[in-house]
Amino acid sequence: MKKIITIAFLLSVSLTNAQAYKGNGDNKLSVSGNLQDGGTGIQFTYDKGVSSNISMGLVGSYLISVNENLINSPKFKDKIDLKARFNANLCDVIGIEKLDVYPGLNIGLRNFGGHVGARYFFTDGFGVFTEGSFPITKYDKTTDVSKYQNLNNQFTFNIGAVFSLN
Repeated sequence: MKKIITIAFLLSVSLTNAQAYKGNGDNKLSVSGNLQDGGTGIQFTYDKGVSSNISMGLVGSYLISVNENLINSPKFKDKIDLKARFNANLCDVIGIEKLDVYPGLNIGLRNFGGHVGARYFFTDGFGVFTEGSFPITKYDKTTDVSKYQNLNNQFTFNIGAVFSLN
């Protein structure tokens, strides 16, 4: 029953997400489920447009389900990550009004990395998005799996719904 409730929660959170882009001053908040090797979790993103094609923001993630090893289990600090991010929104370059593709960089507690995502809007304030995030440089290069450094130092995939907060 606990797993069913967790899955239902993740699915509902993935569909109640916020992240739209219209340019300077645009505010976005997103909540999505993420998938990665060794665990699944939830991610919160807040982006603010600073120019016509540039946005900056914060990302917080928490791993809900983690594959534990036989030695010990991860602590709260092993499951959480916080990052600052920079996006280049390419909707004007692509020329499709309802589609925004955005590559970007992020720097966080665990690594310096990049991300690539896309948003498609059904209306002015509602749509769907997908995003992949990957580390470029890891701060702690320990490969000891009992220390869980690799949980937040790998490729992650996110999908959710988007809303504009404006």
